[in-house]
Amino acid sequence: MKGKMTIHHEFSIGEVDKRIYGSFIEHLGRAVYGGIYEPGHHESDERGFRKDVIGLVRELDVPIVRYPGGNFVSGYNWEDGVGPVEKRPVRQDLAWMALEPNQIGTNEFIEWTRRAGSEVMMAVNLGTRGPDAARNLVEYCNFPRGTAWSDLRRSHGCEAPHNIKLWCLGNEMDGPWQICRRTAAEYGRIAAEAAKVMKWADPSIELVACGSSNDQMPSFGNWESEVLDHVYDQVDYISLHLYFGNRDNDTPNFLGKSLEMDSFIRTVTGICDLAKAKRRSKKTVNLSFDEWNVWFHSKDADEKIEKWTVAPSQLEDIYTMEDALVAGCMLITLIKNADRVRVACLAQLVNVIAPIMTEKGGKAWRQSIFYPFMHASKYGRGTVLHCPATSEKYDSREYSDIPYLETVAVHDQTRDALTIFAVNRNLAEPMELEADIYGFAGYRFLEHIILHNPDIHAVNSPHGEKIKPIPSASGKLEGSRLDVSLPPASWNVIRLGK
Repeated sequence: MKGKMTIHHEFSIGEVDKRIYGSFIEHLGRAVYGGIYEPGHHESDERGFRKDVIGLVRELDVPIVRYPGGNFVSGYNWEDGVGPVEKRPVRQDLAWMALEPNQIGTNEFIEWTRRAGSEVMMAVNLGTRGPDAARNLVEYCNFPRGTAWSDLRRSHGCEAPHNIKLWCLGNEMDGPWQICRRTAAEYGRIAAEAAKVMKWADPSIELVACGSSNDQMPSFGNWESEVLDHVYDQVDYISLHLYFGNRDNDTPNFLGKSLEMDSFIRTVTGICDLAKAKRRSKKTVNLSFDEWNVWFHSKDADEKIEKWTVAPSQLEDIYTMEDALVAGCMLITLIKNADRVRVACLAQLVNVIAPIMTEKGGKAWRQSIFYPFMHASKYGRGTVLHCPATSEKYDSREYSDIPYLETVAVHDQTRDALTIFAVNRNLAEPMELEADIYGFAGYRFLEHIILHNPDIHAVNSPHGEKIKPIPSASGKLEGSRLDVSLPPASWNVIRLGK
């Protein structure tokens, strides 16, 4: 089987915003307690943060982490998580039917992100609360000194402001599962007022409005349109959330699901541009795809979890080789749409549907999806090139004309590097990929990295990695023609450079 693509350095889509390689930590399951934070663990530092987890997060090079939710934020009082730890209340977390001890809150999490080489994307509660609590949190985090909330922060040991620049106006507010679900009109009004006072408190911040919870919601489309009627002039982004699963064990269909993600992006982009045209505005609202991943393995187990415990083992999907391929296709889709998707968050980061897993008192280890994300974050920064690609196609139960080749190329001019990411969706046949490359005189073939296991249901574990990158001798660049062989059902990274 053959695939072909054309790459020219002058034909670009846009610049990658590094924040598309963001992630997410919610007060959910073992993401915080037993994940990033485990006092007494032999790998924990003086604050109780696991250094082995921090090392893996740094390996992924995650620029932002969304916090503290998620569904959790719609019932969260941020004041519960600041001040002396011994005085903080234990609360019912109604979103996940667990107990929240509030041992980790705003200041601790910001300290953790600094140690992990990242920044915070902070969400405010627009479920049980509203504009007043939101603007108070901005003042607490970002105002230097001399006001009640900024001086309270300083009394908590944080003399310098945190300067958080990216804020989410609630979470999935059209979802019936959400605490204090709202109509589009209700949410649009409260989000507009929260945005107004938050930007008055700190004009330098950027804001993300809630889009519909996913593209299958009855409210999808109309929600975005009505919300933008209220908030267009105040916000910078609108959110998209999407998870894929394979409960029917239909791998060809599962591997085609990223086509739905691309359609979702294009639809919301069109709605944003319609709102712009209606206003005759010069401002463009871009997209924040701040929840995306594979999620289905743990759902049956989650129904059996005991309620009202601290940090139960919730949403702990163990990912397979086929999940890594789907995650890789989703990453390629985000990169292809880098002109409009400026923020994205792999949900989540540790233990909860995550690339990083931990054992209580034991090891931290990499799941299969760790590697496509790491490769994209490490090598997918620069200019996204428009790369026409052709290959054979197939139809599945839900989708038609699924190309066996999913690919994109990114040119990093600062490093004189060109990286091609490619997934071969064919489960049985290798693909001989031919790429015609123009405008890269002096470049040479550097390496071909492959993620592949003949067993698409293989998984990693604390005891070893059945799925890990391997170097390949496949690949040669002669003149302007690159030839490389992609194994069946594989994620591939082909790197050229001067």
